[in-house]
Amino acid sequence: MTTQIAVRLPDELVAFLDQNVAEGKAPSRAAVITSALEREMRRLVAEADAAILARLGAADGLDPLVSWSASHATVGD
Repeated sequence: MTTQIAVRLPDELVAFLDQNVAEGKAPSRAAVITSALEREMRRLVAEADAAILARLGAADGLDPLVSWSASHATVGD
């Protein structure tokens, strides 16, 4: 489902949107905005993940298994 919304943007941002569409880099203004918002959502999730890792550290209960596997695994041809 999609919802149409009205957003006021500075002229230079609208020009950027229109240039991307005119150059065939995006099918529509909405596509450029959607892509930018999705990228921002991914950035915020990654930022939250980094904060968790900084607070808790990367170690978990699987670290000994990974170490053992790395030292005992063989790769066949």
